[in-house]
Amino acid sequence: MSAGGGLRIYHTSDLHDRRGFVPALRALRAYEPGLLFDSGDSLRGSQTVYRRREPIIAEMDAAGYDAQGVGNREFHYLFSLLAARARKMRHPLLCANLSDLRGRALPFRPYVDFAYGGFNVRVFALLVVQYAAGSAWERVFGWRFADPLQTARAIAATTPPDTTLVVLSHLGLRVDRELGGAVGRLDLILGGHSHDTLPQPDTTTGVPIVHAGPYGAFVSRTELERDGATGRGRVARFALVPLLGAA
Repeated sequence: MSAGGGLRIYHTSDLHDRRGFVPALRALRAYEPGLLFDSGDSLRGSQTVYRRREPIIAEMDAAGYDAQGVGNREFHYLFSLLAARARKMRHPLLCANLSDLRGRALPFRPYVDFAYGGFNVRVFALLVVQYAAGSAWERVFGWRFADPLQTARAIAATTPPDTTLVVLSHLGLRVDRELGGAVGRLDLILGGHSHDTLPQPDTTTGVPIVHAGPYGAFVSRTELERDGATGRGRVARFALVPLLGAA
């Protein structure tokens, strides 16, 4: 879509180290340019298993991802290992509901702002809570998980009214529906974690929720047009585009 016509956003999630999609993604974006995001769980490793070599990181950088949310695969209970993962990425790593109680500089950002296609866009990410606030695990690891819905409300409250607000959610479809119902200021939820594949955005709460499914089988392509009343984006067209075929 042209700068005057709208905003195109591509999205994947739960790749789990499935590779080979770079040529298709690069060709797609060369023909129809747009921002590209991932909602987390791209790695082989997990919060308890750290692998020094994660080939998917180079693959995603070659594809030109603009940002990625922290999934439970990218998260690690040991601060130094999450930081090591983040240092290997050339694209921004995002998470808004995770903080460090020991005052260490976080290896990710809460959100990132884009000016693209004539739109102002703010993108933030939410990670599924691994343990409750106040848990003994906080004293062991230093991480604190904030409530995702409260975090989203706080970010929405400080986002300029003419800015399109997009969340990279690693919460699962059920919680995404709760999020959409609780934070109507959101313009688009790009979800993952639950491995759902939705042929069309879920609009039951009034906030469009997109789940492209796992393993790189599809990339979502959401095209937004400007809302004349708010200046923000609203969904005009949508497609799931095959990347690696059926998982």
